[in-house]
Amino acid sequence: MSPSELVTFLESIVENDVKHAVMIWGPPGVGKSSIVSQLCKTNQIGFVDVRLSQLMPSDLRGLPSPVNGVTHWNPPAFLPTEGRGVLFMDELNMAPPALQGVAQQLILDRKVGDYVLPEGWLVWAAGNRNTDRAAVYEMPGPLANRFLHLEVAPSLADFKQFAFANNVCETIIGFLTYRPDLLHKMHPSDPAWPSPRTWEMASNLVRAGLSIESAVGLGPAEEYRAFVQLRDHLPNIDAILEGKTSEAFPPDPSIRYATIAALVSRFQNTEQAVAAFQWLITNANEEWVHLFASDLFPRLRALQQYQGFASKIVADNSAKRFLADFVSLVS
Repeated sequence: MSPSELVTFLESIVENDVKHAVMIWGPPGVGKSSIVSQLCKTNQIGFVDVRLSQLMPSDLRGLPSPVNGVTHWNPPAFLPTEGRGVLFMDELNMAPPALQGVAQQLILDRKVGDYVLPEGWLVWAAGNRNTDRAAVYEMPGPLANRFLHLEVAPSLADFKQFAFANNVCETIIGFLTYRPDLLHKMHPSDPAWPSPRTWEMASNLVRAGLSIESAVGLGPAEEYRAFVQLRDHLPNIDAILEGKTSEAFPPDPSIRYATIAALVSRFQNTEQAVAAFQWLITNANEEWVHLFASDLFPRLRALQQYQGFASKIVADNSAKRFLADFVSLVS
């Protein structure tokens, strides 16, 4: 499933207080941990991130101490004691079998040693697959059978909406729209390779005036550099957003992708979004208008500007025939 589909599924788990443990599988850099963290923040519930690969069995079970001749286990301070939230066991299958065995008791019985997980807490976990070049242990069958298993994969559409919302460089968004195969591409020997995580890192490097090779690897960095050199051939984006240009849509496909990304990244209000839409339906064919709409409409909804945009654009007769083709986007 895509990251957005995973969020929808997990939201339902939280809303309905489904106590079944959840295991999220996926390649590194796709955002498994950040999805869970953000979901807990959005729902205003607790979030405890336990990196099992960094613990010993006693770190989870607790240290023994005698009380009146009976051994008790003092639980670690990081385990929750009240409220609601998600106990997130990240890198679960990187933990050695002995530690996975201790975790199994917490996952199945919601307790370990003298510790009992509060009723309002859910147990979720995440891990990489054997095919991800990760140093993982095979998960024992009895432990695997305790989970609901979800597998998340990179999604360009989801990454672009994240990128627009988090001020990722528009040139990176345009480049990945042009070269979607480079959103996530593990390299067999280079430690630096492209993923949603490293493209966000690359954006920070771009803003600092640095090469992005250290984040995404040499090949993708060279392709991105060539793409950026086309920036001088972009139409006047500010003039388009102000509705003050009759400039033609650029003929080069890579410049077209960069133009679409720039328009979606830079618009500030519904009037500018309408102006950009009108410019495109006048100058570009339906393929490019559709690409723009597929990026623009979710962004407008996220900014709570969609209703204002819709009320203005439906009054434009030239836009009506295009909107009819985008029923799934505007509904």
